[in-house]
Amino acid sequence: MNKNKINLRFSVITLIILSAAMSRLLPHPPNFAPIGGMALFGAAYFSKKYWAFIIPIVSMWVSDLILNNVIYGQYFDHFVWFYSGSLFTYGAFALIVVLGMFTLKKVRVPNLAVSALGASVIFFIVSNFGVWLTSGMYPPTFSGLMTCYTAGIPFFHNTILGDLVYTGVLFGAFELCVRKIPQLRVAPIQ
Repeated sequence: MNKNKINLRFSVITLIILSAAMSRLLPHPPNFAPIGGMALFGAAYFSKKYWAFIIPIVSMWVSDLILNNVIYGQYFDHFVWFYSGSLFTYGAFALIVVLGMFTLKKVRVPNLAVSALGASVIFFIVSNFGVWLTSGMYPPTFSGLMTCYTAGIPFFHNTILGDLVYTGVLFGAFELCVRKIPQLRVAPIQ
C-alpha cells in the first residue's frame, strides 16, 4: 500500500475520533459520551496499535481541557490540566482499547455490541473506584466502595446508551467514508 493511502486512512480515523471527542462539548445527558466508542474505534482501525491509545486519549484530554476550563470553569479556582479522577478515567479508556484489540479483530455488529457493553462495564467499575479512592466523598472502606458503586448506578444506563450509540456512529461513519473512498478499506501493513 502506498504512503498516501496510509496517510489518508490515518487522517480519516483521527478526524473521526477528534470529532467524537469534541462532541463532548455539546449539551448531552450525564455520562452519554463517546469515550467507549472512541477507544473501541481506535483499537479496531489503527494498524499501529500505539495510535489507538495516543490519538483517542489526547483527543479526550483536549476536550477535558475545554470542558474543565471553559464550560465548567466557574467550578474551579485555577486552570485545570487534570482533575482528581483523570488517572482512573484515562486508565479505563486504555483498558477499553485493550478490550477492543481482542474483541474487534473482525468488525461485526455482534462484536461491536459486546465490546460496547464491555466498555461500559469497564468504565463504570474503574471510574467509580477512582471516585471512591480520590474524592473523599465516601469512607475508605469496602462499605464506602459499595456505596459509591450504588450511587453510580443511575448514571450507568446513559453510559451504556452512549457507548452503544457512539460505537455505532463512529464505525458507521467510517464505513460510509470507505464506500465513498474505497482506498480506506485496506488496512496498511504494520
